[in-house]
Amino acid sequence: MLSPSSVIPVPLTEAEARHIWLRAQRLDRPAPFGDGPEATRAAVEHLGYVQIDTINVIERCHHHILWTRIPTYQREDLHRAQSVDKTVFEYWTHALSYVPTRDLRFFLPDMRRHRQSPSGWFDSVKAEDLDKVLTLIRNEGALSIKDIDDDVLVEKDHAWASRKPSKRALQLAFYTGALTVSERSGMLKTYELIERHFGWDKPPRAASERQVVNYLLDRALLSQGLVSLESICHLDARRKANVREAIETRVRRGQLLPVAVAGGGKAEHWARPEALSDLRAPEAEAVHILSPFDPLIIQRKRLSLFFHYEHRFEAYVPKEKRVFGYFALPVLVGDQIVAAIDLKADRKNRTLLVQQWTWVGRGSTASHKVRIEETLHRFEQFQFQS
Repeated sequence: MLSPSSVIPVPLTEAEARHIWLRAQRLDRPAPFGDGPEATRAAVEHLGYVQIDTINVIERCHHHILWTRIPTYQREDLHRAQSVDKTVFEYWTHALSYVPTRDLRFFLPDMRRHRQSPSGWFDSVKAEDLDKVLTLIRNEGALSIKDIDDDVLVEKDHAWASRKPSKRALQLAFYTGALTVSERSGMLKTYELIERHFGWDKPPRAASERQVVNYLLDRALLSQGLVSLESICHLDARRKANVREAIETRVRRGQLLPVAVAGGGKAEHWARPEALSDLRAPEAEAVHILSPFDPLIIQRKRLSLFFHYEHRFEAYVPKEKRVFGYFALPVLVGDQIVAAIDLKADRKNRTLLVQQWTWVGRGSTASHKVRIEETLHRFEQFQFQS
C-alpha cells in the first residue's frame, strides 16, 4: 500500500476545481434529476441534505434549493416525499435539513447521544412535559404544537424559545429519535412516533461510528467532488480526526488522490481518481439564482477559495452596514458568480421586488443582465405558483 505522505498531490487550477464542484452539485446541466416527484427524492439523495430555514422573505430555502436543480419542481413534491412516500425525513446535519430516509441509520447514533446527554438547550424540559407529549401522540396520533392547548405558559428564556413547555418537549423527543416530523406546513411541524411513521416492526440497526465516518466521507465526495476536512466535517469538528484517518486509508488503497488547488495555500483536498478525469468547463453557461443556504454557498471559506467571492448574509446586520442587502442571493453564470441580488416577495401583488443589484467578479456584461432577468422571471413564476 502507498504511504499517504508519499503521494504527490495532483495540481488543479481554481477553474478546474470549480468545474469538479459544479458537476458534483449538478449545477452544470439542465434538469439533472429529471421531472416529477421522483426528482425530489433523487436530488436529496445525491446532495445528501437540503437545509431548512425559517426566513420567508422569498421562497423558503429548501424549496429554493430544489427548484434550482429541478426546473419543474412543485412544493407538493417535497410534501409527498416526506409524508406519503417517506423517502426523506428531517434531522440535524450542520443545520436542520431534509435527508434521505435510506441514510437514517447513520443518524441513529446522534439520536442516541441526545438521549444520553441532551444539550443545555433542553435543560428546562421537565420529565412530565416529555411524558405528556409522547402519551398524547401515542394515544391520539400525530399532532402539532397548535394541537396542544392546555399548557401553562412560561416566560421565554431565549429569543427563539416558545412560551409553551410542550414545544421544547416535542423538540427534545425529535432530537432523541422518539418522534419524527411526519408533515410540515410552512414552518408548522406535525410530529409522529418515529416507528409508526415509518411502519417499522423494529427500528433499523444503528450504524457504527466507523460506518458514520465513511458515510460522511462518501456523502461529501458525491455532492462536492473535491473535498477537504473542513468541507466534510462542516460544523462537526469532533469527527475530524476519524475522518482524516478514513481519508488516509483510502489514499493508501489508491481510492483517493490528494489534490493541490492553486491559491489554496496549505489547505488539503482530495478527490476520487474518476472525478479528475474530466476537468472541462460546463458546455452551457447556465444561470442559477442561488439561495444563501445552497450547498454551494453555505461553506464560506470554500466558496471564497474556489470562486473568489465573499458572500455576506446580512439579514441580521444593521441596515447602514449592509453591502449586498438584507437577503442577497448569489447569481451563478456558468462557472462564475457575477452578481448578488437582494430580493423580496410582494405576495399581495404577486411580484418579486429587486431591492438591490450588486455586480461582483466578472459580472456587469449586457448579456449577463438579459439572461439573469430571464431567470428572475422564472423564479418569480415559481414564487407565486398555486
